[in-house]
Amino acid sequence: MSLNIVTETDNRVQIKNVLMSVSDKTGLETFVPALVSACPGVKIYSTGGTYSKVREILGDAAADTLVAVSDYTGQPEMQGGLVKTLDFKIYLGLLSEKYNDAHQADLKRLSAQPIDMVVVNLYPFRQTVAKEGVTPEMARTNIDIGGPCMVRASAKNYLRVASVTDPLDYAEIAGELSAHGGTLGFDTRFRLMKKAFAHTAAYDTAISEYFAGRAWKEVDGTYVQH
Repeated sequence: MSLNIVTETDNRVQIKNVLMSVSDKTGLETFVPALVSACPGVKIYSTGGTYSKVREILGDAAADTLVAVSDYTGQPEMQGGLVKTLDFKIYLGLLSEKYNDAHQADLKRLSAQPIDMVVVNLYPFRQTVAKEGVTPEMARTNIDIGGPCMVRASAKNYLRVASVTDPLDYAEIAGELSAHGGTLGFDTRFRLMKKAFAHTAAYDTAISEYFAGRAWKEVDGTYVQH
């Protein structure tokens, strides 16, 4: 298998397709309308509570803008929301390269869309384990799987995709989109990539540190936490 080595890429990327799934919904009330205004015709693919929030924000405009990920992939969400975005069609859209003919053929074969921006932040693991009385099982349940995968995939492909993990960046991103015809520049995507990998690294560290001092023991043939 040969690696895909890219030697040059575009500066500005038009934002046409956005994948949005956030635990912290702070700032969506202003960011989503700004995104739609700056990027006419943009499609927002979303899941669960984020889908409901964006639909509420957009009102009647949601019919032309908002797409449920399950409708896009053709796969319903797993009970409890355990699997929502872990789908080949999604990751094809995240990792495909603009000037790779094979990637473009794959997109066409599946009627998939190249995703230009991911707006994702993760389950609040640190906040959960900081609460009084939290159990290891409650902590385990709050380990995000799909979120870090989306963040890492979009950050890896910063040559074409913006990975947005911090609501504090919304205003600056919206301003750049508005000022540049709905496009984001390479420097912005590169900066967001570095922040995205720091975000997932801190998240994994928090999980590792929490479980480092915990163990299970066998009692009458079953295992219990202690």
